[in-house]
Amino acid sequence: MQGLVVLGATGSIGRNTLDVVRRNPERLRVLGLSAQRDVAGLHAQCVEFRPRHAVLADAAAAAELRERLRADGIDTRVGDGAQALAELAAHDEADQVMSAIVGAAGLLPTLAAVRAGKRVLIANKEPLVMGGPLLLAEARRCGATLIPIDSEHNAIFQCLPPGSRCGEAPSGVRRLILTASGGPFRQTPVGDLDHVTPQQAVRHPNWVMGPKISVDSATMMNKGLELIEASVLYALPDERLDVVIHPQSTVHSVVEYVDGSMLAQLGESDMRVPIAHALAWPQRWTSGVGGLDLGRLGSLQFEAPDLQRFPCLGLAREALRGGGVLPNVLNAANEIAVEAFLNGRLRFTGIATLIEKTLDQALSGAPPDGGDLASILAIDAWARARAGELLNA
Repeated sequence: MQGLVVLGATGSIGRNTLDVVRRNPERLRVLGLSAQRDVAGLHAQCVEFRPRHAVLADAAAAAELRERLRADGIDTRVGDGAQALAELAAHDEADQVMSAIVGAAGLLPTLAAVRAGKRVLIANKEPLVMGGPLLLAEARRCGATLIPIDSEHNAIFQCLPPGSRCGEAPSGVRRLILTASGGPFRQTPVGDLDHVTPQQAVRHPNWVMGPKISVDSATMMNKGLELIEASVLYALPDERLDVVIHPQSTVHSVVEYVDGSMLAQLGESDMRVPIAHALAWPQRWTSGVGGLDLGRLGSLQFEAPDLQRFPCLGLAREALRGGGVLPNVLNAANEIAVEAFLNGRLRFTGIATLIEKTLDQALSGAPPDGGDLASILAIDAWARARAGELLNA
C-alpha cells in the first residue's frame, strides 16, 4: 500500500487522480490533500478518503475546514500556508506526490517533494518552465523519480526506450513531436480573435480543464510551455522538438527514432489515462477509461500551427532558444496576462502583446539567472511586477 499526497486535489487533475485511487483502493492510501481555498471540495474529499493531513493555502479557509471536520468527527489534521504545503509534500510516509497546483505556486512544494526523494508526478507545467534544471539536479542528488502527467509528455515517456529517465537524452531518438488540439479558435478568423470573451476561451472542444490552462490552450501557450518542458525533461534542443495540430486529440504525442520509426501513444481524451500510468509505473492499473474503437475512429487530421493565429507559441520558442531568464519571464508574464484577460482587463490578443513586451524588457533589465531557488523566485517576481506595470501603462 503506497502513501499518496495530492497537491491541488480539488482541481481537475486532483479529482481525476482520486478517481483512479477509488478504482485501486488496495494499492493506494491517500495520506494528504491540498487546495487553495475550496473548503467545500476539500471537505468532501476528506470525508471520503480520510487523509491524515489536509492543507489550504488560505488561513481562513483552513480554519473553516478544521471546524467542519471536527463537527464530523474526522481527525484529519488541517494546516495552512506555504510551509505546511511543503511539509506535506515531503512527508515521511508519502511514497508518491501528485503535483497539480496551477501556476508558479507549485514550484516550492514540488521542490520539497523532490528533495525528499519522492516519486513526483508533475502535472503543472510551471515548475519545470521556471526551474527545470534545478528540479532535475535535485532529483538526481536526492534520488527522486520524476514522471510527467501532461498527456503529451506522458505519451512521450511511454514511447521512449526502456530505462529512459527524465533529464537524460533518450537513446536513438531523432525528434519529439507534441500534438495540440488547436483549442476553440483553430478555425476562427484571425481578425475576430480581438473580440474573444473569457467564456469562449475556456470552452475547450476536447478537454475539461480549469480556466487558466483552458486559456493557455486557446492561445497555444500551453504548447509553448510544453516545448520548454520537453527540452528540460528529455534534454533535447529546440530544433529536435516539433508541434503539430491534431484536432481529434487521439494521438497524444509521437517519438521519431533515427531509423525512421515513429511510435505514438493513442487514447481517449481523459487525464485518468496518464495519471493511472504514472501512479502504476512500471506496472499498469485500471484507470476507468475504455480503449479506442479503431474501426469507428475514422481519419486522423494533422496540420502545422499558424503562428499568426497563435503568436504565443512563437514567443515560447524564442524563450526556449534564448534560454537564461527568458522561460521564467515568459511564464510569469503569461500568468499576469491570462489573469487580466479572465478579469476583463485585457483583450485576448493582448495576452501575446503583454508577454512580448515583458520579454523584450527582460533582455536588459531582469535579475541574473544564478540557477538557484532565490534567483528563480527573484526573476519571477521581477517579471510579474514588470508585466503588471506594462498592463497598467
